Amino acid sequence: MVKGSVIALDQFRGREAAALMVDGQLEELLIAESEALPPETICRGKLGRPVKGMGGAFVDLPGGESGFLRQTKGLRPGANVLVQVGGSSEPGKALPLSTRLLFKSRYAIVTPDAPGLNISRSIEDEDIRADLAALAQAGMQGAAPGLGLILRSACETASDEVIAEDIARMRALTEAVLADMDGKPEVLVDAPAPHLAAWRDWPAPDTLDDSAGSFARHGVREAIDALLVPEVPLTGGGHMVIEPTRALIAVDVNTGADTSPAAGLKANIAAMRALPRQLRLRGLGGQVLIDVAPYAKKERHILEQAMKAAFRREGRDIVLAGWTPLGNFELTRKRDRKPLTQVLA
Repeated sequence: MVKGSVIALDQFRGREAAALMVDGQLEELLIAESEALPPETICRGKLGRPVKGMGGAFVDLPGGESGFLRQTKGLRPGANVLVQVGGSSEPGKALPLSTRLLFKSRYAIVTPDAPGLNISRSIEDEDIRADLAALAQAGMQGAAPGLGLILRSACETASDEVIAEDIARMRALTEAVLADMDGKPEVLVDAPAPHLAAWRDWPAPDTLDDSAGSFARHGVREAIDALLVPEVPLTGGGHMVIEPTRALIAVDVNTGADTSPAAGLKANIAAMRALPRQLRLRGLGGQVLIDVAPYAKKERHILEQAMKAAFRREGRDIVLAGWTPLGNFELTRKRDRKPLTQVLA
């Protein structure tokens, strides 16, 4: 097993792709989608009439695409509106949209209509925070009203010149887009391609391999192949099966050959620990229903603690709904990307 972190930038089945391997295990994967408007795209669209009972309105987007916007207060039908694609949608459904735009780079995020200067909490050194606060203040001096700024964790090891340049670039882009309200539906800011997104969002690795064949050298191809089959081996000999349906994602946990009294608990804990990564890499979201392996009911609190710990790093995109009357566990996960099987179809 290769120790440390590796970012591999390559092509997979003719598409630009990026992978983050940590200690020989695939942790993050980005593959270019064929969609005209992938998540994070910023567009100028035209607002339709509110839809009764749905709490929002459809928006006409570039290329004849359609999106659905829930934040319509103060907006009139037929007006142009700046929106950002918030995630992926099921085939035949409108794209989820938001008017809360984020202009994001590796070091700076400019936030229209969310004023304030903020620094990543992961930066704890007070001297560094003071220097960054001064850079933020200088970089946003005289900015358009309502613009906010977030300095990201990557700023901790970057030079003042690089950070200042990034702030200036993102501020200029933001102000230009906010002023571009007239005209037919149009893409104003493209979503980042995988190689750019990896540079922007992933931590600096121990090794960066951006030459052709990097996926093969670091075992990325084999890891992707494993994501394309339903069965996932678990530590301890058990396995789980992840099967997407139209209504939900079904997860079945099995103990395998282990018939000991503790087999169910061990398999369930192993499944809880592995599931967040599997859902993320497979691009699966929506309602998730977990059929756990048999276990003693007095051990339920142990499973709940394991579930909470496993999904803590996933942030606000996860809602742990709890147990059903039949003893299954339910959760929801934001559809932040298209399922891997559809991307590669």
